[in-house]
Amino acid sequence: MNEASVTVPFDDDLRRRLTANLSRLDVREHALDGRRHAAVGIVVVDSDAELHGVDDTDIDRIEDLSGIPGIEDVATNGTLTGKVTGTAGGAAILLTRRGSHMSAHARQWALPGGRIDEGETPLQAAFREIHEEVGLELDESSLLGRLDDYPTRSGYVISPFVFWAGGDVEPVANPDEVASIHRISIRELAREDSPRFVDIPESDRPVIQVPIGGDLIHAPTGAVMYQFRAVAFDGDTVRVDEFEQPVFAWK
Repeated sequence: MNEASVTVPFDDDLRRRLTANLSRLDVREHALDGRRHAAVGIVVVDSDAELHGVDDTDIDRIEDLSGIPGIEDVATNGTLTGKVTGTAGGAAILLTRRGSHMSAHARQWALPGGRIDEGETPLQAAFREIHEEVGLELDESSLLGRLDDYPTRSGYVISPFVFWAGGDVEPVANPDEVASIHRISIRELAREDSPRFVDIPESDRPVIQVPIGGDLIHAPTGAVMYQFRAVAFDGDTVRVDEFEQPVFAWK
């Protein structure tokens, strides 16, 4: 049976698998070179398909989807809805949708995280941002490993960390930053049509797109999600820091 079609159990075997695979990654770090430093968390949790599988947020992303490269006509493309309904079930990661009121990257998908404050380490910033955005208090005992830095077009170097949050956690969205929180199953990350790569005239690097439900997640979030799947779950050595972002994410 194709592993991508099977719900992944949230259990000790998975935790050992993720930890072992991440330990073998020779993490690639990037110098800031005038860019700002940020940290994000891939937070691994359990999920229930019925309890966590509905995306009833009233944010309309169809207009945003019209700017996605490689999609001719969002209005007539029945597969793209901007929703992630039906993507929960078994081991999952937390994905947030940014609020419509945000001054930058409004309504876009993100991992819990943000800018590193003066005097903080990247790991400390990841803990703080996860607590501020989704209300979870994690510590070093929850750390499974880290992934490669991703330099963004908007002037950041993002350092991603992978955490094991437990099976009975209840994240709570901070309305100042987060419109909704979703549990995206590892099964969904391992879809056969994922990832997609699209050429754009503005760059010689391919844009990476990770299909999730009825939406496409782009870099940097999509790149980090793909490397988590490829490295931590599949055990492959995959680099994503050279994959491109769509032009709408360059600002």
